[in-house]
Amino acid sequence: MLCKYKKSYQKVAMGLLSLMSKGFNFKKLQETIQEYEQNPNWQLFLWKEGDNVTGLVGIELHENHFILLHFSVNPSYQGEETAQRMLEVLRNQMQEKEMYLSKEAARFLAKVRGTSDVPIPYYKEQAIS
Repeated sequence: MLCKYKKSYQKVAMGLLSLMSKGFNFKKLQETIQEYEQNPNWQLFLWKEGDNVTGLVGIELHENHFILLHFSVNPSYQGEETAQRMLEVLRNQMQEKEMYLSKEAARFLAKVRGTSDVPIPYYKEQAIS
């Protein structure tokens, strides 16, 4: 189930975001979470399975499209098709908007899927590194 981020999940969200980054940069993670908390065009969602938070999706909304900036799945759940379910639910919520991926999200999805080809167009700018 995709749930809107709440500040009480900040540490969990930062942990999941850190899975995407090349190196652990606590300050950059804090700045990223702060952007989601303050910018109305940036929306952060957590994926819950039962009581466990197993994934994270962060998007930037635009009029006709959205950019998947951050996408992360707990390593314990990566082989259980969690990523695919998360994308399906997100696409349903965004209805007719076209989806683009940040380079980081594209790389993470390719890693989770075990493939290097990502059929979704990716966005040029970096979201986190």
